[in-house]
Amino acid sequence: MNRYLPVARQHFLTAVGNTSVVVKAVCAAVLLLYLLSWAVDTVYILGVTPGYLFPPNFWIWTLVTHAVVEQHLVDVAVSVGTVIAAGRLLEPLWGALELLIFFAVVNVSVGLLAGFSYLLTYVATFNLDYLFAVRVHGMLGFLGGVLVALKQTMGDLTVLRVPQVRLKVAPMLVLLALAMLRLTTLLETTAPLAAYGYGVLAGWVYLRFYQKHSRGRGDMSDHFAFASFFPEILQPVVGLLAGLVHGILVKIRVCRKMVKRYDVGAPSSITISLPGTDPQDAERRRQLALKALNERLKRVEDQSAWPSMEDDEDEDEDEVRDDVPLLSARDSTSPAGAAGSSKTPAGQESSIISFEDAPSNS
Repeated sequence: MNRYLPVARQHFLTAVGNTSVVVKAVCAAVLLLYLLSWAVDTVYILGVTPGYLFPPNFWIWTLVTHAVVEQHLVDVAVSVGTVIAAGRLLEPLWGALELLIFFAVVNVSVGLLAGFSYLLTYVATFNLDYLFAVRVHGMLGFLGGVLVALKQTMGDLTVLRVPQVRLKVAPMLVLLALAMLRLTTLLETTAPLAAYGYGVLAGWVYLRFYQKHSRGRGDMSDHFAFASFFPEILQPVVGLLAGLVHGILVKIRVCRKMVKRYDVGAPSSITISLPGTDPQDAERRRQLALKALNERLKRVEDQSAWPSMEDDEDEDEDEVRDDVPLLSARDSTSPAGAAGSSKTPAGQESSIISFEDAPSNS
């Protein structure tokens, strides 16, 4: 075991060294607060406690600090690994600033939604434990947002081959695993499950409607719809409900109706606006079709054995050599005189005529 520690340490330092200052700062904060937790109850001070988040206490700073607070070494490893994965996979596509914005939006939303949910639960049950015994902290919320972002950018990537699991189903698989752990009481509270679920929701809402990029704002492609997170048998029902909710939010001006713009590239610079489609989705499908076509052509080439040009030339030479003696034999047997040469075609012609005029055996 000890011989693998230097290798793991080297890989960790290399991974962190290739990231931006944003990723390094977040990882350093997680490690520092973990060491500080041995002496101070950092979860109580920096984690989200629903009873202290809202007035009259209003511990608003916990919305920012709860994500970098961990108490166990395994949780620290998960948090640091999540941040490094986001820095290696998402930061090259978005940039350091956009990754920081995404980190802040997801974690603040997780704190607010979780705190409000436990407040509503207290109103329904009058159980004070939901206000003051619950602590929301850690990177599980940001993990949900990162998995949603990876589903958007590289959803067709195969994570496991046996059984075959693609990255686009990872958000719901992790949610199902956390729910099973909670049902088996391996998780003491519902706070990790709530944090992860709200992280998935917040990440999807931000990427779907609000993220700014070169094509405009948001991603309205079909493969990133809310129903795509669920099994195919449930997607029609979920899509109908999601459409109704979105329509209500558009009417009350919480969300706006997305309209995609396409530059046709004509000399007149005509721009066509089409709702409900996305050039990114079309490009993704085109790449998948090209990949499938290339794989099929490769299989056909491997299965079929094409004859080489040298073999064809050798066969032609053999045929020519076989024909030469036959011609010379005919020439040797034919008479040398003109009369003999005139009889040979006649003999050949008569043999052909006799063959055609031969009576049939039937």
